Amino acid sequence: MIHYSLVCEDGHNFDGWFRDSDSFERQCAQGQIACPICASTSVSRGVMAPHVARSGREEDADRLRSMIRELREKVVAGTEDVGDRFPEEARAIEEGDADRRPIRGRATFEEAKALLEDGIEILPIPGLPNDGN
Repeated sequence: MIHYSLVCEDGHNFDGWFRDSDSFERQCAQGQIACPICASTSVSRGVMAPHVARSGREEDADRLRSMIRELREKVVAGTEDVGDRFPEEARAIEEGDADRRPIRGRATFEEAKALLEDGIEILPIPGLPNDGN
């Protein structure tokens, strides 16, 4: 069975269940589907979100957390932590006033936006909800 969200020409929303898409199309063309509010048979399918199966959801979430944790570990292992000096250090590296090297640190939203606007490429490191980041 297929569940459709339906709407009549007057904008009334209602639900309908059909064996398949062809059944809906046939019944609609023959005027067999009527709005329960105004009885209009000028009906069409409304906007619907697809149904997503939820099986394995926790396993998928665990796998994603594991991948993010692995990415964070690689970034941390391969970069120098410059802490709150990140915006200044990133600019110094870009301008040639400091040795070019991979760094990480902290920046406010405004500082990060300014770096990006100035053409300095930065990338946030994803955190995990349970990591406190």
